[in-house]
Amino acid sequence: MREIIFDTETTGFDPKTGDRLVEIGCIELVDRRETGQTFHAYFNPERDMPAAAEAVHGLSIQFLSDKPLFAERIDDLMEFLGDAPLVAHNAAFDFGFVNAELARAGRPALDMARMCCTVQMARKLHPGAKHSLDALCTRYGIDRSHRVKHGALLDAELLAHLYIEMTGGRQIGLGLASSAPGTEALAPTISQAARGHVRPFREPRPHMASAADLARHAEFVAGLNQPLWLDTV
Repeated sequence: MREIIFDTETTGFDPKTGDRLVEIGCIELVDRRETGQTFHAYFNPERDMPAAAEAVHGLSIQFLSDKPLFAERIDDLMEFLGDAPLVAHNAAFDFGFVNAELARAGRPALDMARMCCTVQMARKLHPGAKHSLDALCTRYGIDRSHRVKHGALLDAELLAHLYIEMTGGRQIGLGLASSAPGTEALAPTISQAARGHVRPFREPRPHMASAADLARHAEFVAGLNQPLWLDTV
């Protein structure tokens, strides 16, 4: 199964008020394993960069001014995404910005049915706990020491590791029910057969030594040459 883990950086919180997408990073997973295939791009937002946003991701308007517009990379991005499910942390935020940029370029929006949100997953797995990417990386023992500022590709890589752990870890494929084709019906078949099978009654097996067994043992011990346990007598 192919899945895409992705993250975005923006100029703010709301594309409806003029905020723009400035970076996207995507990681390809196949059967919950990273393939090494990625997509990463910076975009010129065609507007200023608020100081608060720059403090988060470190992307200045000077750095972004010579980067392509989102519309110039749409085809490359859509080709990479394909029709795979799309996984993001607080996914509605990322989907909102990508779809706003697609609408600006006159392109169809991403289908929200493709969305998988790891924040929602974390709320079900760990109710009442902190659900930030940093907090969840700490919970699952994922090294984030190199994360000084937010970055779309870096955060997507951390999220890929987190998503793998949250969905069963590296050994997810070892389960009987999911490891081989046709095993889905195996467990019900076994349980039904077990319920319908009547085991014959067996008398308890004797575990005490008989008189003959004791006699043979005494004869064997008498024939031992200087047994070790006699050294303590």
